[in-house]
Amino acid sequence: MTQDLSVPASGGARLHVRHWPGPDRRPFLLVHGLASSALLWQEAAAELSAAGHPVYAVDLRGHGESESPADGYDAATAVADLAAVSDALGLTGAVVAGHSWGGNVTVRLTAEHPALVAALALVDGGWIDPTTAFGSWEECAATMRPPNLNGGTADGVRAYLRGAHPDWSAHAVEAAMSGMREAPDGSLTLRLSAAQHGSIVRSMWDDPPSRWFAAVSPPVLMLPVISTGYRRRAAIKRMWLDAATAAIPQATVREYLDADHDLPAQHPRRLAADLLELARTTLAENAAP
Repeated sequence: MTQDLSVPASGGARLHVRHWPGPDRRPFLLVHGLASSALLWQEAAAELSAAGHPVYAVDLRGHGESESPADGYDAATAVADLAAVSDALGLTGAVVAGHSWGGNVTVRLTAEHPALVAALALVDGGWIDPTTAFGSWEECAATMRPPNLNGGTADGVRAYLRGAHPDWSAHAVEAAMSGMREAPDGSLTLRLSAAQHGSIVRSMWDDPPSRWFAAVSPPVLMLPVISTGYRRRAAIKRMWLDAATAAIPQATVREYLDADHDLPAQHPRRLAADLLELARTTLAENAAP
């Protein structure tokens, strides 16, 4: 059964954490991406818990059910928040998984807090560097601007998500809706304000994860989505992956071809199986004489 926890983070903020119990000593810490929430991990987390692992999925500040302080929307603060939450929960030697921007954050978390992370899974993120994908900050900011929900309704967005992702479960659709607040009249607003969203994107521009690759010592499983129909996008991602695998001491790549960016929503069981294999490998390596 899932437990909802309110845990102190840095600067006095409190973050919401979803916890699935398990008897195994190797915990999982799951980190969502930009404008998402811990709900995205629900189905994969249930698989990890069923295999015996305690699982913790965090709503980062301004996301999901966590508090939304006025500031702190950058990678450095997200890392400080995760470190504080982990300390409060007594987590060490965890298998940490970060999705999208959450992957960028967990790379730095691993570099700065090595005792916390026994192994790292990067789920279509952790190598994202907008400075190499856009010609200028202005182009990046315009392209990555959050969607305009004026006139949008919850029913309309749900219908769009079901049509765009027919292989997603009903829970995955609702997880995608968690980045928005629904008013009684059915209208929507984004949980993360435009200013908060922009601050995170600016942090991605100013602080690419490549700065931290060489300091990442645990085993790293990189799980990129490669879209074969989008050549430029695939070429940029392969450039990022090549740079990451060359710099990270223990990196393995396992590709998901032509999948959705939101792998925890589309392929929760396959993703959980990859994470469990990473945990088993890490345990075996740690037990070796």
